[in-house]
Amino acid sequence: MRINWEVVLWSCITLVFIMGVIGLILLFISSKNMRKRRKELGEVHTDLKIGSQVMFAGGIYGRVMGFEGDDVNVEIAKSTIIKISRYAIQSIEN
Repeated sequence: MRINWEVVLWSCITLVFIMGVIGLILLFISSKNMRKRRKELGEVHTDLKIGSQVMFAGGIYGRVMGFEGDDVNVEIAKSTIIKISRYAIQSIEN
């Protein structure tokens, strides 16, 4: 029995082409979702106001008490104020 190498070669080329097309589609979808998420987070970081209820990336909730440059003072419990980076805030929960 003889192996037809031409058929094997064209099968491999076809498979690589199909996998490349699927990879490009997934890359497009992923980059679109990342742009959308980056835009949402940019709006969160610019819309912060004193008194806003926020949620950190770790799931902790608090209220914005003040700003110091890129840092935010957040009250997480009565009389418990912590200083965090404004980029650690995941969402505004008003």
